[in-house]
Amino acid sequence: MASIKLLNNISPCMGQELAEAFRGNFSQLSSLIRVIADNNGISEEQAPAAGLVADLPLQDSVLTRRLVEDGAFTTIISKVIMIRQGESRGGRFVNPFLEGLVRIVSRITFILEDDPDIIAVAREYNLTALFSDLLQMNGLDTVQIVSATALGNLSGQSKHLTKILPPPNAGLCFSIFPCLSQKSVETGVCRVHHGICSSRESFCLLEGKVVEKLVACLDHNNEKVVEASLTALSTLLDDGVDIDQGVMVLCDAEGVKPILDVLCENRTEALRQRAVWAVERILRTDEIAYEISGNQNVSTALVEAFRHGDFRTRQIAERALKHVDKLPNFSGIFSKIGAQ
Repeated sequence: MASIKLLNNISPCMGQELAEAFRGNFSQLSSLIRVIADNNGISEEQAPAAGLVADLPLQDSVLTRRLVEDGAFTTIISKVIMIRQGESRGGRFVNPFLEGLVRIVSRITFILEDDPDIIAVAREYNLTALFSDLLQMNGLDTVQIVSATALGNLSGQSKHLTKILPPPNAGLCFSIFPCLSQKSVETGVCRVHHGICSSRESFCLLEGKVVEKLVACLDHNNEKVVEASLTALSTLLDDGVDIDQGVMVLCDAEGVKPILDVLCENRTEALRQRAVWAVERILRTDEIAYEISGNQNVSTALVEAFRHGDFRTRQIAERALKHVDKLPNFSGIFSKIGAQ
C-alpha cells in the first residue's frame, strides 16, 4: 500500500512517465485495477489506486484501449453506480475513491473522435446518462467538473452520430407545384442536429434531458464547474449544428440569462473567453440581440472583453457588439493590426 500511496502522490507531476512504464508492462496497471475492484468495502488502498490510474494522461488511447480490453470499465462503472446508490461502505475514503473512478471513466470520452470501437463502448455503458446523473452530485466539485467535461466531449460527437433521414421522394404533385415541396420539420428529428438522436446512441444533450442540469451548474461557486458546464452547453451552438435552434433550446431551458451573467461577472479569463464566444452565437438571433441591446451590463462586459481580451476574444467580442449595435469608435483596431 505504501508504494501505491507514493505513486499516487507523484502521479500529478509524472503522469506521462508512469504511462510509459505501464505501456511497457501492462500487468502493473492490471494489478491496480484488481485493487480497485476489491469488493470488501472501500479500503484505504483503493482510493490512491484509483487516483493513480486517474492521473494518467487522459488522451493516451493505448492505455484506454487496454483498459477496455481488460474489462476494467465494466468493473469501475459498476463501482460508481454502487457508490451512487449508497451500496458501498468506506467512510472517509468514499469521496476520493469515487472522484478517481469518475475520472477514469471519463477517459473514454477523450478519444471518441473517428473511433467506432470507442464510440461503441460509450454507447454500451450509456455514458451520457451516467455522467448526467453524476453531474447532480452537489458538494463533490471534482465529480461535477469531470462529468460536465465528459458530457461536452460526448455532445461534441452528436453532429457526426445523428442519423440523417433521406429526403422524402417528391411525387408528381410536388414537381408540378414546387411550392408544396418546401421542407417541413419531420416528427422525431432533433431540432439541433437535424437527424434522429438519442442519449445513448448519439450522446445528444437535448434528448438526454441534460441541458437543464448543465444550466443549473452555471451559478456554481466553483468557476471550474461553471466553465465545464458552459463548455458543454456551447456544443449546442457549435459549427455544424443548427445554431438558431441551439439558442432556442437554451431559451427553453432558461439558460440564456445565466450565460449572460457569467459574462458580466468576469470571474476568470478562461470563463470570459468561453462566455464571449457563447454570447456572440446567442446574439446572432435578432430578437435576442434587440432585447439585449438595452442591457448596459452586457454591453459593458463585451466592451471590456474587446479592450482587454486576447486577440481571438477581441475579435469575437467585436462581432458580438456589432450584433447589438454597441461597437465603440475604436473598432478599427483590427484593420490597423492587419495593415501593419
